[in-house]
Amino acid sequence: MPLARSLSVTSLSGLEEWDEEFELEDAVLFEIAWEVANKVGGIYTVIQTKARLTAEEWGENYFLVGPYVESNVRTQVELIEPTNPVLKRTIDKMNSSGCKVYFGRWLIEGSPYVVLIDVGFTAWSLDRWKSELWDLGAIGVPWFDREANDAVLFGFLTAWLLGEVTQSEEPPHIVAHFHEWLAGLGLVLCRKRQLPVATIFTTHATLLGRYLCAGSVDFYNNLSKFNVDKEAGDRQIYHRYCLERAAAHCAHVFTTVSQITAIEAEHLLKRKPDIVTPNGLNVKKFSAMHEFQNLHAQSKSRIQEFVRGHFYGHLDFNLDKCLFLFIAGRYEFSNKGADIFLEALARLNYLLRVNHSDVTVITFFIMPARTNNFNVETLKGQAVRKQLWDTAHTVKERFGKKLYESLLVGQLPDVAKMLDKEDFTIMKRAIFATQRQSQPPICTHNMLDDSSDPILNSVRRIGLFNSSADRVKIIFHPEFLSSTSPLLPMDYEEFVRGCHLGVFPSYYEPWGYTPAECTVMGIPSISTNLSGFGCFMEEHIADPSAYGIYILDRRYKGVDESCNQLTSFLFQFCKQSRRQRIIQRNRTERLSDLLDWRYLGRYYIAARHMALAKAFPDTFIYEPHEPSSATGFRYPRPASVPPSPSLSRHSSPHHSEAEEDEDERYDEDLEAEKDRVNIRQKCHHKNIPPCCH
Repeated sequence: MPLARSLSVTSLSGLEEWDEEFELEDAVLFEIAWEVANKVGGIYTVIQTKARLTAEEWGENYFLVGPYVESNVRTQVELIEPTNPVLKRTIDKMNSSGCKVYFGRWLIEGSPYVVLIDVGFTAWSLDRWKSELWDLGAIGVPWFDREANDAVLFGFLTAWLLGEVTQSEEPPHIVAHFHEWLAGLGLVLCRKRQLPVATIFTTHATLLGRYLCAGSVDFYNNLSKFNVDKEAGDRQIYHRYCLERAAAHCAHVFTTVSQITAIEAEHLLKRKPDIVTPNGLNVKKFSAMHEFQNLHAQSKSRIQEFVRGHFYGHLDFNLDKCLFLFIAGRYEFSNKGADIFLEALARLNYLLRVNHSDVTVITFFIMPARTNNFNVETLKGQAVRKQLWDTAHTVKERFGKKLYESLLVGQLPDVAKMLDKEDFTIMKRAIFATQRQSQPPICTHNMLDDSSDPILNSVRRIGLFNSSADRVKIIFHPEFLSSTSPLLPMDYEEFVRGCHLGVFPSYYEPWGYTPAECTVMGIPSISTNLSGFGCFMEEHIADPSAYGIYILDRRYKGVDESCNQLTSFLFQFCKQSRRQRIIQRNRTERLSDLLDWRYLGRYYIAARHMALAKAFPDTFIYEPHEPSSATGFRYPRPASVPPSPSLSRHSSPHHSEAEEDEDERYDEDLEAEKDRVNIRQKCHHKNIPPCCH
């Protein structure tokens, strides 16, 4: 689903069109990944969102190759006969040789063609192919590693597919783009068999990097010191590591998703990436200038309704002065920065209390964990809220009827007689139903591993139990959001729009789709200089925090220093007025062009052109962009007063009620024009490396 943004920000781009035109009439692109029509992780999002742009560029010559998973095919793929005669002959030949290969259209934006291979159907060849792999590169795959076994089957089958296509009478110029180690063996086999195929390998995160970071090591400061073979062997992933490293070295063009991952790949995979290909999103534009602000208000009101139920009996804080923060993603407690976030929340709670702040911070942890059902107390809260709502409507209708009858006879109503004893009885019973002896629950579900859960154990350690005295409240929702949930019936996009700040203090985050999605939706976020997104924004924005992109230093600071910096970011955000937050959201959303595939897709285009030129030098010529003519640029500081309270016109973070008035507006067009004038169309500074050269 495309993420929407407003037309009011269309011109802050400073983005030049690349002038690279290749004749692609006789070229065919195969993009191969385990997550084609098969959602496992973030690579699915990359391929799904990029498909429309790639299909527009390559037309009928673009084919995605992935595994056949029946449950996914039923809901996502329309199976059809192959339209390309060469591919039809290839698929028919493979099917007659004991394979099961399907062809269809993936029902997403762009409707790209997909070739889906049933790896389980050819499992009878696994031992033979594993033996061939051992003879080829001395890589032994253990029998118990099912994922690696699937990678072997998928690799040999994709190489078989590409080999058959190249055997046609007039074979086209083929580009084969392989994503991640699970697809990498197909690339290695293509090169070993000397197939006339231009190959690209993209690693979205190195295997060894993910494992090392999960082990709480000082990863980035010791990159050059790791004995990679020993580390991979100690973690029993040496065979996987070998497949990944072989693919990186065999590819004509090796790419990765961010500068920070490029450094990691250079040390762990022993090859410097040829080009960085950042991940983008499909950005859909609104026609109304302030529509995304209105969506924020609508979604926020739905979150407030949930909060009213969750905190029933303890709703002693002002919801209009409530800020909603969230962290979301895979449940990797340290890698995703949940550990440092919880510690920062404890420190923020102390600061808000000693400064007598009237702001309440409600923080959501959206991370899937093992549960057996919803928490009864949480469900009861929503039931009590609904009961109160129904009671209020009943009394309102009775009151309205009496008022109507009084006005009909031309009399002003006697307010004392408008509510009778029965009305008061109904209301008293409703109030008594809201009484609660226990604190509002931290977790919305019953956890299977409650005693060993890292988030819950940290909450117990820091003592944030949603008590009345605390200014910071925590809600742990150990399940992905769904619009059909009886508890919080919102999908993820709607929930993000209703929040005020996304917090992603990750230690290991090769790219970071969650803060990117926040940016496109105009929601400020906290990222780190160890995430691809954070590094990308630092390169392109002179002062990221002025645009609502806070970059936490986790590379050159210790944990305690980073935690203090995160606490400072949170505390400064809490001191902003409503008007300052509106201005900041507009500025954040203005950065959407940076993250649109319309812009970032150019790096994938450059990678494909580079691969064609390397594989077919007599036909294609590629001239890389030199730094002197780079299209790199930076957004400067906004021309107007920045949203930081410390630099505002007020001497105190406590603002008057007049400033909180919803009718107070600022001129969005004037704000945008000031920023527009300051955009540098080209930037040649030495400290701003182009993303591709």
